[in-house]
This record gives sequence, C-alpha cells and structure tokens, in this order.
Amino acid sequence: MAIDDAVNKGRDFLEQNKDKIADAVKSEQAEDISDKVLDGVADFAKKIAPGAAEKIDEIRDAADKQIGNQ
Repeated sequence: MAIDDAVNKGRDFLEQNKDKIADAVKSEQAEDISDKVLDGVADFAKKIAPGAAEKIDEIRDAADKQIGNQ
C-alpha cells in the first residue's frame, strides 16, 4: 500500500466518522485523560522553566478548553 493510499483511507475514515470522533473528543473520559496529560506536561515544563509558571498555566488552560467537556 502506498502512502497516498493510507492517507486517503485515513481521510475517508475521518470523514465518515467525524461526528463520532467529535463526541469522543468532548467526552468525560477524554477530559480525565487530557487533564492528567496536561498537568504532567505543565509540571515538567515548570521544572525546566520555573520563571514561566504563569504562562505555562495559561497555555495548559487554553489547551484544556479544546479537549474534553469542561
């Protein structure tokens, strides 16, 4: 299978299931997982750049608004 074929199949799958995918991204389970991941990444970033903690929290909160249901 060529890369183009795989890309086209992926695109077709996305198009056929976009409503289900959108619902999954806005689910409670996605919210729980995304919170854990975002918290971990934010904590790590704060250890590397402690002076940027406020900006890191802003970025984390902006990302959180895009995933899950809260």
